Amino acid sequence: MSTNINPDNLLNLQELEQLANQFFKSGPGGLVNQVPVQQAPEPFLLPGNIGDEGLFSPPQQVNTPIHSIPSSTIGGGGISPSAINQNNAVNLKDPQTSFADPNLSDRSNSSAPVSGSTPTAFGEQLPLQPGFSYDSYLVKTDLIPDLPLKQNFPVEQLSIAPEGLFQLSYQQDQAFDIELKKILSNINTSGPSNALPFTGAPAATEIPFYFLSDKHGLPAVKSDQGKVKQAGISNIISPPFDVNLVRRDFPILQEQVNGKQLIWLDNAATTQKPKQVIDRISYFYEHENSNIHRAAHELAARATDAYEGARKKVQTFLNAGSINEIIFVRGATEAINLVAKSWGEQNLHAGDEIIVSHLEHHANIVPWQQLAAKKGLKIKVIPVDDDGQVLIDEYVKLLGPKTKLVSFTQVSNALGTVTPAAQIVHLAHLAGAKVLVDGAQSVSHMPVDVQALNADWFVFSGHKVFGPTGIGVLYGKEDLLNETQPWQGGGNMIKDVTFEHTQYHDAPGRFEAGTGNIADAVGLGAAIDYVSHLGMPLIAQYEHYLLVYATQLLKEVKGIRLIGTAPDKASVLSFVLDGYKTEEVGAALNQQGIAVRSGHHCAQPILRRFGVESTVRPSLAFYNTCAEIDLLVNALHSLKR
Repeated sequence: MSTNINPDNLLNLQELEQLANQFFKSGPGGLVNQVPVQQAPEPFLLPGNIGDEGLFSPPQQVNTPIHSIPSSTIGGGGISPSAINQNNAVNLKDPQTSFADPNLSDRSNSSAPVSGSTPTAFGEQLPLQPGFSYDSYLVKTDLIPDLPLKQNFPVEQLSIAPEGLFQLSYQQDQAFDIELKKILSNINTSGPSNALPFTGAPAATEIPFYFLSDKHGLPAVKSDQGKVKQAGISNIISPPFDVNLVRRDFPILQEQVNGKQLIWLDNAATTQKPKQVIDRISYFYEHENSNIHRAAHELAARATDAYEGARKKVQTFLNAGSINEIIFVRGATEAINLVAKSWGEQNLHAGDEIIVSHLEHHANIVPWQQLAAKKGLKIKVIPVDDDGQVLIDEYVKLLGPKTKLVSFTQVSNALGTVTPAAQIVHLAHLAGAKVLVDGAQSVSHMPVDVQALNADWFVFSGHKVFGPTGIGVLYGKEDLLNETQPWQGGGNMIKDVTFEHTQYHDAPGRFEAGTGNIADAVGLGAAIDYVSHLGMPLIAQYEHYLLVYATQLLKEVKGIRLIGTAPDKASVLSFVLDGYKTEEVGAALNQQGIAVRSGHHCAQPILRRFGVESTVRPSLAFYNTCAEIDLLVNALHSLKR
């Protein structure tokens, strides 16, 4: 059959229709009805896992016939019957899901989203990724033939097409399918055509840090210009955010607690880790483990490239101006102490003033108190209103010629308040002060651009952003870092040592004395890859949806008092419940498999501002669902009953 290509490089749709119907008629369970071709939809991928460095790995078992379109493979929480139109096409604009527990009460009269519903792709509310259209993301269920014999089939019945997509094995043997592929190959598309299967190894960095040759070059993707670039999910497909697919990447979410499936709502304390991060750390210890730098052997080269590659990923994630502005530390707490004990010791003097906000975690209070007691400094506090918002007018009154440092959180760990960070930084700089921003609670919930923020330092912990514990980051402006004295001495941070004199490296080595946490830095890089592939704007909007949903339902619980009701807040829901101690509520929820934090959250000053010593704190992440929130709220209703 000959097929014409029009001047716009598009198929003649009538001939494509004939080819498609000829193909599906001949397969097992061939279709009788002719299928009109209205537009060329995106290919339908069978569910797979996003492997290390973002590459797809095949599923181990497909337990549902393809033609049934399992709800867990498409959309945020499944496809509701209303999402399937009369032409039997699944339209991802429909936000309804099949996630709701049929036994849960109907909240359809609420102004919040429908109970149990989780947005599929938020219709047209979300920014689309380049080259992606929800209008074309249709799955025509009547285009997929019935599978022979069994409803279930193992993965060996699948094969990988040259394009990297999963296909049924018998499809590749059809002559007209081969002809159809030839036709499609003549069409110019903006999508990638060079996707690679996951090999279990990280992709090669663009320019190896170490001096060895490219022996350690692992699978990478070549761009049109021939340059090597990182192979990742963005090189394969750019799907809408899908909470069900995301949840498959987190093994611990299948854990059973007290006979119930775990519901992890303690994300402000620590986040769970995707399989990609777990596998990346394991791969490091199995194939790359070595101390970094200063060795002429292969494993040192691999470890150094992996470690410095992670630093580059952090730089990109924060939009830092230079890789030299990224310092690896144990976490946000150590980063703040580093600034206090290096820059603070060097530059602050008796009578100088430090400003913090009332919202701060103890980690952003105690180091400054210690320094103030040692050097005769004064600490001032920005007050908050009854919703937990910082009072900018009062902050301006605190600024003066003696103000040398302003240190504040971008997102409160106890209340979830999002502070007007850029405004606070700008006002501090007008007063001639340096600024440190604590981003421990912000990096996992929103995009961060340190150049736009213009803070002098920015800190965060890896375990808050789906990475390992024991690793974190201090960002600092490069000139400022190089002017600052080191805070620890030892190997790795020196250029030259004699018994009379030591010459230090510039940043970042200047502040990384001794053997660092190499494997977990690499794991942090994998976590940053993961959230970057999902897209921080999509994560932020999805979590905002969950927060609004949860807030409205919690308000219906008799005797509850929400602590922190700022209109601009992240996914934290602190509350107290009449008649119960916070630890009693936490223990009762634990019996239902629901993990929340009960206590003062290392933020006693702000809780006391609201007249409480502790709260119950559910906190959300992008792998949580509306159904989990329903179970939390129902458990609280049961307590009050």
